[in-house]
Amino acid sequence: MKTLPLDDEAADLALAGGKGASLARLARAGLPVPGGFHVTTDAYRDFVSRDGLHDQIMEAVSGMPPEQASMRIAALFSGREIPAETAAEIRAAHARLGEDVPVAVRSSATAEDLPDMSFAGQQDTYLNIRGDGLLDAVRRCWASLWTARAIAYRAANGVPQDDVTLAVVVQELVAADAAGILFTANPVTGARDQIVINASWGLGEAVVGGQVTPDTVTVARTGGGKGGNTGNTGIGDIVEEHVGDKTVMTVRTPGGTREEPVPEDLRRRAVLDPAQVVRLARLATEIEDLYGTPMDVEWVRREGTFLVVQARPITRLRQQVEEWNDSLTGDYLWTGANLGEAIPDVMTPCTWSLVQIFIGEAMSTSALPGFNMVGNIGGRFYMNLSVVFSVARALGMRRRLGAVEQVFGRLPRDLDVPLLPASRWRIVKSVLPLAFTLRRRIAANTRRMPGFLATTRRRCEELRGRIAVTATPGELAGLWEAELLPYFVEACQTLEAAGRQGGNTLVMTRARLREMVGERDAEAILTGANADGELASLGTIVGLERLAAKEIDRETFARLYGHRGAHEFEVSIPRPGEDPRWIDAQLAAVAESRGHTGALLDRQREAREAAWRHFGERYPRKVAGTRLRVARWNAIVRDRESARSEVIRAFWALRSFVLRAGELTGHGEDLFFLSIQEILAVLRGDDAPTAKVAVRRATYERYAALPAYPTLIVGRFDPERWAADPGRRGDIFDARGGGAPVSDTVTGFPGAPGVVEGVVRVIAGPEDGDRLAPGEILVTTLTNIGWTPMFPRAAAVVTDMGAPLSHASIVARELGIPAVVGTGNATMRLRDGDRIRVDGERGTVELLER
Repeated sequence: MKTLPLDDEAADLALAGGKGASLARLARAGLPVPGGFHVTTDAYRDFVSRDGLHDQIMEAVSGMPPEQASMRIAALFSGREIPAETAAEIRAAHARLGEDVPVAVRSSATAEDLPDMSFAGQQDTYLNIRGDGLLDAVRRCWASLWTARAIAYRAANGVPQDDVTLAVVVQELVAADAAGILFTANPVTGARDQIVINASWGLGEAVVGGQVTPDTVTVARTGGGKGGNTGNTGIGDIVEEHVGDKTVMTVRTPGGTREEPVPEDLRRRAVLDPAQVVRLARLATEIEDLYGTPMDVEWVRREGTFLVVQARPITRLRQQVEEWNDSLTGDYLWTGANLGEAIPDVMTPCTWSLVQIFIGEAMSTSALPGFNMVGNIGGRFYMNLSVVFSVARALGMRRRLGAVEQVFGRLPRDLDVPLLPASRWRIVKSVLPLAFTLRRRIAANTRRMPGFLATTRRRCEELRGRIAVTATPGELAGLWEAELLPYFVEACQTLEAAGRQGGNTLVMTRARLREMVGERDAEAILTGANADGELASLGTIVGLERLAAKEIDRETFARLYGHRGAHEFEVSIPRPGEDPRWIDAQLAAVAESRGHTGALLDRQREAREAAWRHFGERYPRKVAGTRLRVARWNAIVRDRESARSEVIRAFWALRSFVLRAGELTGHGEDLFFLSIQEILAVLRGDDAPTAKVAVRRATYERYAALPAYPTLIVGRFDPERWAADPGRRGDIFDARGGGAPVSDTVTGFPGAPGVVEGVVRVIAGPEDGDRLAPGEILVTTLTNIGWTPMFPRAAAVVTDMGAPLSHASIVARELGIPAVVGTGNATMRLRDGDRIRVDGERGTVELLER
């Protein structure tokens, strides 16, 4: 058969081409499709098989550029008549539609609308065809299989030229008063919960061909089926509508079609009323449900009735993503400093859910009911300083806000911090009970802290061992509830107690010493935290040097220190103790500076002893009391760093748990893209959460591809728009506009005293640490424990982020390395090879030579 009825079961891709097979499927499903028939690929093959035409086509395609080949093939087609038996079948099929019914003649290639390619628009369509013009239109459609564009596209996509054939769809030409295209998923954003409809006056060719700016209506979808997975989709509200200035439209003429101006009273009038939008959207969901995938649909309207003239899967649809952006919850001041320095990466959903548990236990009373103390902005961790400022002002503690900078870094002097939309009474009423609860909680957990710190390493090792041998998903879920979660919670609560014991001791002791003896001696006096080798922040350095000296083996190093690293909160990333290559790279670096860490610590001990002598000469009666306060300061620092280290050890156990869950359920590392609550559901037999993995992974990859966001964010922040701005700033983003220009000078907090001159090495991440040569000045955005092995090689450290109690300051002070932290703009102003002077006592960086 050279023709088939439009809804014939035999009208598949091989016989009817992509467009024809799709229309046949729609017609068989009872959807509104104009009547018509197929001219099958058998008719095409019969045509080109005569008189050696196929060989001549292949000769032209293989021996000529696409433009020349196309012209040659068009001439070959125009000089041949359609075989008589084929012509008779086409005329008979046309007659069955009615007496001389005007038709649309559309090409339908067998390589058209494949899952990963779209050949849309590459072959021809002819409208308003009648009588003997039908045979000529069919022949011209056949010839359009060999346009220059089609030849080149097939070659570029590896589609063999001699395998393609063409069918033709002949349909009644609807006398449409309006037409357009719709997409059952948003083609711009990839959102599967939106339908986008384009509409214009007349036939649809002006819209398809891009000659007119159509109306665009975006409709929300409700319920299931977002993406064609179920048939339970509902139609929600119109979320956006743009009425285009429709200047032209395609209309029928006695001999075909033409473009003519749209009447003035219709140009800016909406083509579809709200009821018609809903009807068309519902028709769209029926089509998507039939195909099970997002669809691109061409439609026409005749006297209020909608018909479908084409439907194909949307190819290359942007992957659907979620929005992870708590900056949209209100106009607040967010900071990525402090804890954000320890969590520098875009977080997987699993990590974010664990971090939320961590915050809930380690900062249990810092939140204000109704407002988030922490947030996820583009996948990155931020803290809401508007909460801190609002509480301080409500409690009459504005004078203590200066201590905020000691923890979170310096704020621009003229920054107007937005406050929470809450009355002073509401804040006081919420905060005071929490303060009493906190005091009792800290006291209880402080008493338990020594016992926890003494046993936590053994507990973690035992738990990881038991996780590894857990036999069933249900058993693993039970282990989480009975032992792993309680262990994790206790670690978090211990860190809270360690950081809050002594009240403001950390801030006030340092400030008092600076007033008494100045920056240099004050910092030297405070460096005793590692006097007995107990400061966890230096553990990695100490461990690597012990390993290099063969005092311990690799297994011992991994067990004692292998949980700490640059990405230690992110559970999807292997720990250093799991990565032999990381250990090898660090050992090679240690070999370059063998014994240098010890020499730095010895030098700093001498500086500390000299500072105490100076203090005794000036304040002989205050030495004993001050030594007690400093000892207390050092003990708090050690406890805080030890507790932080053990929280990270717990995160290693959490990583082991997720990996084992992936093994037992067969979902592997996909589980890192689910929350811990969803992972537990999967372990208990509910696989529904795994349907979210693809979207979550795409969201993670979308955000991870962007540069690190500004340290400070005020108001609503769009990560992608910010990243695309060539004038973006890494220090602050203020949605309110304005703001101080980026300073030409580089200044920050005095992190560790000392003056040194040297060559700049700007390091983006710890993985590039081998670029730092001994004696160069490390300049970077932030540092955390994973950067510590670089410090002994650095002559000085300069960071964009940080404060006196940040990682860079603590480690640099202990090693006696000058540091300036929290500059905001060092990585913007300094380049590799610059020669600078770093004054860690005054917090200044001077450019000497470029």
